[in-house]
Amino acid sequence: QASKTKSRFVVGSHVWIEDADEAWMDGQVEEVNGEDLVINCTNGKKATVNLSTAFPKDTESPRGGVEDMTRLAYLHEPGVLQNLKSRYALNEIYTYTGNILIAVNPFQRLPHLYNNHMMGIYKGAEFGELSPHPFAITDRAYRLMINDRISQAILVSGESGAGKTESTKSLMQYLAFMGGKAKAEGRSVQEQILESNPVLEAFGNAKTVRNNNSSRFGKFVEIQFDQYGKISGAAIRTYLLERSRVCQISDPERNYHCFYMLCASPPEDRDKFKVGEAKTFHYLNQSNCIDLNGFDDSKEYIETRRAMGIVGMSNDEQDAIFKVVAAILHLGNIEFGEGSEPDSSAPKDDKSKFHLKTAAELFMCDAKGLEESLCKRVMATRGESITKNLDAKGAALSRDALSRIVYSRLFDWLVNKINSSIGQDPDSKILIGVLDIYGFESFKTNSFEQFCINLTNEKLQQHFNQHVFKMEQEEYTKEEIDWSYIQFVDNQEILDLIEKKPGGIIALLDETCMLRNSTHETFAEKLYQKYKDNPHFSKPKFSRSDFTVHHYAGNVTYQTDLFLDKNIDYAVNEHQILLNASKCPFVSSLFPPVEEAAKNTKFTSIGSSFKVQHLLYSLHIFCVYLPLFILA
Repeated sequence: QASKTKSRFVVGSHVWIEDADEAWMDGQVEEVNGEDLVINCTNGKKATVNLSTAFPKDTESPRGGVEDMTRLAYLHEPGVLQNLKSRYALNEIYTYTGNILIAVNPFQRLPHLYNNHMMGIYKGAEFGELSPHPFAITDRAYRLMINDRISQAILVSGESGAGKTESTKSLMQYLAFMGGKAKAEGRSVQEQILESNPVLEAFGNAKTVRNNNSSRFGKFVEIQFDQYGKISGAAIRTYLLERSRVCQISDPERNYHCFYMLCASPPEDRDKFKVGEAKTFHYLNQSNCIDLNGFDDSKEYIETRRAMGIVGMSNDEQDAIFKVVAAILHLGNIEFGEGSEPDSSAPKDDKSKFHLKTAAELFMCDAKGLEESLCKRVMATRGESITKNLDAKGAALSRDALSRIVYSRLFDWLVNKINSSIGQDPDSKILIGVLDIYGFESFKTNSFEQFCINLTNEKLQQHFNQHVFKMEQEEYTKEEIDWSYIQFVDNQEILDLIEKKPGGIIALLDETCMLRNSTHETFAEKLYQKYKDNPHFSKPKFSRSDFTVHHYAGNVTYQTDLFLDKNIDYAVNEHQILLNASKCPFVSSLFPPVEEAAKNTKFTSIGSSFKVQHLLYSLHIFCVYLPLFILA
């Protein structure tokens, strides 16, 4: 159909053509020379393009755009973008494409769009009758669930900084409005679900290059309903917290919000948790961004503690949590120099010894034991143990590994606590699942986290294609509707490249991690040899260890430097023993005794466990429930 339309271009036809600066330019055909068109563009430029790269422009479309893009005369990329741009200029940030909602981030607060009055307007309204809105999508999911007694799922997807987290909050707000029970004793389920957001954001969100409040974890919220359509329970599942951020940030990003909140807490709390200004801590001052515009860390600290109380965390538990956060900051300030023995290490100076002692006090563990767990490693060989010294570099890596695993265990504890406080309803037969997953990422430096995030997005894209194209087209065929087949990109080959077992990149990474003396260079070399003929893989010209994957959304070059370290998921035995013996019951509970069988396991792979996580949970659920989509 497209080629027929293009062959109809004549002098005077209005068209869209690609432009390196503006993405698309509109203009009129001045000449038709065989396969070439000479275009007079509205911005004054003149261009000659091939017929196949020009798209027809609808000159009769409303100036303010249309609410549902299925009503556009031409549903192609420039037509879609122009429609979204026209609506955005009028502060209309939501647009439908059929029953899919497109959301464009306004980068400002629009509270009038999300108040109780607005929720009342959308309650029970026919879908499409009112302006596009997340409330309309949520109302539709709720009605389908109640009327058909079939569980529903809403996917909120989009690139980093597109506004997924805020869209998810408005969905949850509407579900609480529709399914909330009259308040009984204590806190209601819907109140606890809503208040779990600020808690998870404090510990799981951070400022990135594109977004001041970026979720650095994926989240699937399952809201359970009773037979009357009232919320009766909920479960939150989280995926792959970006643990490397705890120790390593680059300008102008920030670490997790909770660190800065603690440093801006009231003086009595700062004394209790032994912290000073944020800029004095190595884990925070690697970036010049300490304060965040429009974000009051001292106020957020008070607000977070209030929310922690609502979701069932006692004052003692809250204090224990922030002691762990403070201990991590002090760990980061321990520097190492040469020890008294060859190739050994020790805290570099009095300042480092002070931070070591303070971290030990906060963890309520033995200071000498903490030092040894950072500077030595016990190797088990043929039934005997040998203590090996670590040099200064090895001790610093050990320190960062401890910080990462402690923070990761703390985050898991928070999620489990929220779930046990809210409670699940074993009798619930219907539910609505909301999946808020980080969008496709491509930065200046892309490491293992971006690799896992982009794998998830490949999976979701496949599911989206199957749902929107394959299922719809099968329905047309079944109903014998006359239609022309729509070609869409099937990304199965990219998924095979990454996760096929054996033979995929993750399998190769696991294999490399299990071999002694492996480095990121040996891993990269294996990739180059194995995938040199794969059309979805390439080696950058001037790099010895980077690799590029040709994702559905574009090419991303990954730096393998830390792939091996980040793929290994375990607590070093010395750290495990030390913190399990902590006199603080909370710290000890984060490191329960390890069973003998688990001790003998070589390593657990984040890549493989992440595959299992997102396959078993989010994607399985999306295949079972009826999905609705919000694309930010």
